[in-house]
Amino acid sequence: MEIFERISAYRAESESLAWNGTFKDYIELLVKDPSPAMTAHARVYAMIESYGVEERDGRKQYKFFEQEIFGLDRAVEKLVEEYFHSAARRLDVRKRILLLMGPVSGGKSTIVTLLKRGLEKFSRTEKGAVYAISGCPMHEDPLHLVPHELRPEVEKVLGVRIEGNLCPVCQLRLKNEYKNDIEQVAVERVLLSEDNRVGIGTFSPSDPKSQDIADLTGSIDFSTITEYGSESDPRAYRFDGELNKANRGLMEFQEMLKCDEKFLWNLLSLTQEGNFKAGRFALISADELIIAHTNESEYKAFIANKKNEALQSRMIVMPIPYNLKVSQEEKIYAKLIGQSDMNHVHIAPHALRAAAIFSILTRLKETKKQGVDLVKKMRLYDGEEVEGYKDADLKELQGEYLEEGMSGVDPRYVINRISSALIKQDLHCMGALDILRAIKDGLDQHASITKEERERYLNYISIARKEYDELAKKEVQKAFVYSFEESAKTLFENYLDNIEAFCNWTKIRDPLTDEEMEPDERLMRSIEEQIGISENAKKAFREEILIRISAYSRKGKKFEYNHHDRLREAIEKKLFADLKDIVKITTSTKTPDEKQLKRINEVSKRLIDEHGYCPVCANELLRYVGSLLNR
Repeated sequence: MEIFERISAYRAESESLAWNGTFKDYIELLVKDPSPAMTAHARVYAMIESYGVEERDGRKQYKFFEQEIFGLDRAVEKLVEEYFHSAARRLDVRKRILLLMGPVSGGKSTIVTLLKRGLEKFSRTEKGAVYAISGCPMHEDPLHLVPHELRPEVEKVLGVRIEGNLCPVCQLRLKNEYKNDIEQVAVERVLLSEDNRVGIGTFSPSDPKSQDIADLTGSIDFSTITEYGSESDPRAYRFDGELNKANRGLMEFQEMLKCDEKFLWNLLSLTQEGNFKAGRFALISADELIIAHTNESEYKAFIANKKNEALQSRMIVMPIPYNLKVSQEEKIYAKLIGQSDMNHVHIAPHALRAAAIFSILTRLKETKKQGVDLVKKMRLYDGEEVEGYKDADLKELQGEYLEEGMSGVDPRYVINRISSALIKQDLHCMGALDILRAIKDGLDQHASITKEERERYLNYISIARKEYDELAKKEVQKAFVYSFEESAKTLFENYLDNIEAFCNWTKIRDPLTDEEMEPDERLMRSIEEQIGISENAKKAFREEILIRISAYSRKGKKFEYNHHDRLREAIEKKLFADLKDIVKITTSTKTPDEKQLKRINEVSKRLIDEHGYCPVCANELLRYVGSLLNR
């Protein structure tokens, strides 16, 4: 089977990555490429960068996060630039705990999991290779073998920085096994792995009464204490705490602020000085990134306690709000449904969009900017063009509330409602109305929603329904217009003739009578009004179309009506408005005649073949749009 071939190939690849040598061999490696000696923070940043960085709309987009994190571009950019990049350059932020703070189901845990998995993969690459002293329980950097007096000279030769001391185990082995001959100390390549507890650790607080600090710093091995005679003998100690095992990589501190204070104080020395206290040993060096996450209410309670000031000053708090883009919210739902066993259920086009519109509206705050309601704000945030507003307006809106996105409905609630509806109704196809109904039914069961919020959320469901109605009409419009493709092209050509005459101050010639006529202002406006082009903006819009035609002409291409999104929309809307009565009759007739039936079948086929509908939701859409048009 192919699966066993892949397993065999993976095992062979892992074996090929193995490297064993002496400290002398390791130094020769560093002379050629000093990257294995980078710090844990630099390794994380190098890993993120290795996936690629793009500039979009003046912002850096990190491809590493793109497959799992949606709509948090600003938060991710701030996280990478202000923490990882600065820490990689050995700036003081690397001596801080990174605390991701945000609402539930906002993506905090996903970010941490991504970083863990990313480090595991990166350590298997040449650039991300990690080397450690063989047999060291903390997989520590072999450069710790270099005596402090010689470090400045070695640093100058290799172009690296050496920080930290040998752990108690390696100090003992260097003395007993290697007779202080550091050149012969065995070094190996290690692959970071959370499962194998190499370079990646996770600490989760439990009952404060039963949890032991040993979970973080290791513990005495009582089975060997009689053999070695002392608790200060490294051989009688297990260096297996999360801080020990996460050395060279990353440690996740889950729900850190719920933890007992005695666990948190251990982090003070580690973050500031790069070492921590364990057992009856001197301070133990550790090079690791500590990342924690919490919600806003717990963080506020934490900073309100004066006793926490020392720890608070050693934290970099990164807000991780909810996504505020409808298109990205759709991707979140699609991802979560894709991870379930509900893949056999067809989700109708725009169904998840309707749910996303509702969710985003609950997260947005009313703006003080005149003329901007929540729907306009939602569209601007999603990158849509809203007439009369520019990029400067968008930036002003985004800067109005720093806490925007820290409250509202979380993605889990919506997915739970979708799941509940799927199970209860045993649906094979789920449409927008099914999802909105399920969300509405769930509001009564949502314990944390107040009466006022419930009223507001019901209003948002109504808005989402109206937005979907427009999408549904557009969808049927596109499918119907296709049957009248020639009509659309004729209308388009007619419009172009008229705007050309208007912009050039000329007349148009009637193809039948050869008579010269003024441009048909009524025709031009009837098309432009479909997309909200005002009287004042009509001249600029017409000139823009002519410029686009000229650009295509220079390249030897023909300008078609679908080469300009807004013009295409205007033509289709105008044609649909003219055809509305035909659509109305065709979609709502209970016993259609042969001609109507043929047209319904054509439209239904187009919805299925080109727009992602199944036979069930295509027919439901046609019936629904028919009822909308008859209101």
